[in-house]
Amino acid sequence: MSIITPAAAVAAGQDTIRAEARSLDTLAEALAGELKEPFVHAARLLAETKGRVIVSGMGKSGHIARKIAATLASTGTPAQFVHPAEASHGDLGMIVESDCVLAISRSGETRELSDMLYHCRRIHVPIIGMTFKAGSSLAAASTAALVLPECGEASEDAPAPTISTTMCLALGDALAVALIKARGFTAEHFGAIHPGGKLGAALKRVRDIMRVGQSDPLVSPELSVPEAMQAMSVGGIGAAGVVEGGKLIGIITDGDLRRKLTPEMFARRARDIMTANPKTIAPDAPIADAIAIMNEKRITLLFAVEDGRPVGVVHMHDLLAAGVR
Repeated sequence: MSIITPAAAVAAGQDTIRAEARSLDTLAEALAGELKEPFVHAARLLAETKGRVIVSGMGKSGHIARKIAATLASTGTPAQFVHPAEASHGDLGMIVESDCVLAISRSGETRELSDMLYHCRRIHVPIIGMTFKAGSSLAAASTAALVLPECGEASEDAPAPTISTTMCLALGDALAVALIKARGFTAEHFGAIHPGGKLGAALKRVRDIMRVGQSDPLVSPELSVPEAMQAMSVGGIGAAGVVEGGKLIGIITDGDLRRKLTPEMFARRARDIMTANPKTIAPDAPIADAIAIMNEKRITLLFAVEDGRPVGVVHMHDLLAAGVR
């Protein structure tokens, strides 16, 4: 069994990463040169697609194709991966006239892609070919041929797809981001199709999780402290907003009651024990902003206000329940 030394492992890793970084610099330069026109053509084809973008490739190119399809779909461009071998056995039915195909092949001669390319030409589906060979069958069949600059692979001993797949992945990301810019796709749009997990939660808005109605207790500044305490218990958040003329002027929390607990307190008014000018947030603000304010101010809730008028309240428990940390 071969044993690799730490020095040899690190050296191989660094050589690989640096080689891939150089190849990406070369690709970026090509986008301003020989790749500029086909890249713009490809981006326009994708932007004008009425149906879905069908991304396909065989072997390692297939893995890259799956990732590109996922990136496009998650950024507002309907896309799916179709395996080229399965396409020849019925999955060609997934490709219709309103679609666009992005096919990836390092050599441009991947046999399994031939039936898909023929099908696309037959029903007039535009083809974007991503390859390293300008004279290949894929380049010739493509409506827009993205011919990447040849940079070899990371290992000459066993030239497994490394640099080439990195370049294809980067070019796919470049197309996706170009479409994001062209369509004005925003974080709000992104959040709408990423509702699950921490990322989706952080992209939600305060209005999506804030409490309203009885869960948002509001009291008059002239209300007695016992009555204010009763309102706080009904709300279940350990606090109540103090409102005058429809505007939020203060907040009473459990902490305020503990700090000001005296026999005389129960004869006083809400105005006397409230914290004036509390920190607030807009209902359309991202949840991430709410948790940032709570962490900075070391508080556990925020009233959401519009033009100074309270419309809801968000508690730290709501943020935790939504999956934000």
